[in-house]
Amino acid sequence: MPKRKLDLASNRQTMKEFIAYLGRYKFSLIFAIIVAIAGSLLNVWGPSKLSEITNLISAGLTGRMNTGRIMTIGAGLVLIYVIAGLCNILQSWKMSTITQTMTRQMRQDISEKINRVPLRYFDSHATGDTLSRVTNDVDTIGQMMNQSISNLVSSVAMLIGVIVMMLITNWVMALAGMITAVLGFLLSSGLVSSSQRYYNKQQQTIGVLNGKVEESYTGLAVVKAYNGEQQIGDEFKQLNDSLFEYAWKSNALSGSMNPIMQFFGNAAYVVVCVVGAVAAHQGQISFGTIVAFMVYIRLFSEPLQNLGQMASSLEMMTAAAGRVFEFLNEEEMGREENKLQLDRVKGSVEFKDVVFGYNYPDQVIVNDFNASVAPGEKVALVGPTGAGKTTIVNLLMRFYEINSGSIKIDGVSTKDITRENVHDLFGMVLQDTWLFAGNLRENLVYNQTGVSDQRLNEVCSLTGLSDLVKQLPNGYDTVIKADDLSAGQKQLITIARAMIKDAPLLILDEATSSVDTRTELKVQAAMDKLMEGRTSFVIAHRLSTIRDADMILVINHGDIVETGTHEELLAKGGFYANLYNSQFEDKN
Repeated sequence: MPKRKLDLASNRQTMKEFIAYLGRYKFSLIFAIIVAIAGSLLNVWGPSKLSEITNLISAGLTGRMNTGRIMTIGAGLVLIYVIAGLCNILQSWKMSTITQTMTRQMRQDISEKINRVPLRYFDSHATGDTLSRVTNDVDTIGQMMNQSISNLVSSVAMLIGVIVMMLITNWVMALAGMITAVLGFLLSSGLVSSSQRYYNKQQQTIGVLNGKVEESYTGLAVVKAYNGEQQIGDEFKQLNDSLFEYAWKSNALSGSMNPIMQFFGNAAYVVVCVVGAVAAHQGQISFGTIVAFMVYIRLFSEPLQNLGQMASSLEMMTAAAGRVFEFLNEEEMGREENKLQLDRVKGSVEFKDVVFGYNYPDQVIVNDFNASVAPGEKVALVGPTGAGKTTIVNLLMRFYEINSGSIKIDGVSTKDITRENVHDLFGMVLQDTWLFAGNLRENLVYNQTGVSDQRLNEVCSLTGLSDLVKQLPNGYDTVIKADDLSAGQKQLITIARAMIKDAPLLILDEATSSVDTRTELKVQAAMDKLMEGRTSFVIAHRLSTIRDADMILVINHGDIVETGTHEELLAKGGFYANLYNSQFEDKN
């Protein structure tokens, strides 16, 4: 029971947010509603004219046929239905426009939201699940909205109009037909209520399934190397079976509404025919009234049936919208108004009493971290796995916000500088290479303008990419695929990308880890030249690569345990010396 109350509260909140979102298109929506109501009322008006024609024809069979009057009413009836049809077409066109405009804006809002949520969100959510919200859930909202909202307005308008017309025409037949049809509607509504929880689970499972697929295909090489196909297959089968169960139950329950509504709709026809026949035999109504009521019952049953179907669609839309608005309501990074923009940076960096934890204060990764780096210095961050080296760099780049303390660049706290400006101050080369879809030039000059071929040639020569460029059929304009390049070539491209950016500060996360020894020497020389006059932070795993560092920060459990040059730290014979010597121990 508490769970059910929670679901109802969540659904109400989702619908409030959805209605508020629709408010952006209120004028277009009002126009569509007016057109829908007009078309529905015209359709309701038609049976009264049909009844009049029927009575005129019936009278003409036993007397004089009033052909002129019949033709006039018939022409008016045709005009009514033509205008009603045009209204329906206009309403459909308008609702399609609103739906597609809204879903386009929703995707845009999600895209912008992705740039505003902190990285810790993606640490705890699968990429595939986020993609599912952008694609599958938004598409579901668009499809269900296009089917439901326009029909909801026209169905309600038609239902009200039909009830009024039936009660005016003959209240006894009206009650007899409506009670029968309403019984079917109430029964089917119970099925819709039961299907809601399965729609919610269906959308959630789709997100998890997409995350598993994305994870499996991204790490396919690892899966094959460890013969994990069976495990991945079993996990996928479990999720797929769960999705089948939820989808089957939700669709089976919602699909039962149509047969039930059709049965009670046909039963209402029978009731109206019987009651109408008795009333006509007693002379209380005309034959035309029975004909009109036959149409009225159809017009009454169809909206009820549509409302039942729409209830099912709205349940699915609510489930999808709940996931979308859950993401749109995620906590964002703080707004950055009135913050500084540093144009010219010397490159001094100071860490003062920096404290950080991904789950602060329950778990602290960096404890009172202090360091002072002079402009142009090459600083190496070394330490065992999990010591906090990458975390320090992420804090420096403001990928995460520190919990206390300060990080200053040229004496200015990074909190006082916009994130975009902080990012502009750094060139970055990571262990994990990343290439974008496109040609080589686009990958090298990513988000940079005015880069000449001469500059590209210079950088490629320094990084050892010249041979690759010569081998490509269209040079820099050749479309490249990550699968066609070696790990070393991809690493060289990311190094060249950082060189082209020419930022005043550099971050290198074992930038030469994927290249061979000969290429490493060439790249290392290029890196040394690149780092001249620039403050550089090097995360080093192979300690032999940072022997020439101006300062080595030895980190363990988020604290600096030793500081000095390579020779100084070896002479101390402490933590660094043990770490360094362990890499050259005889393994035999």
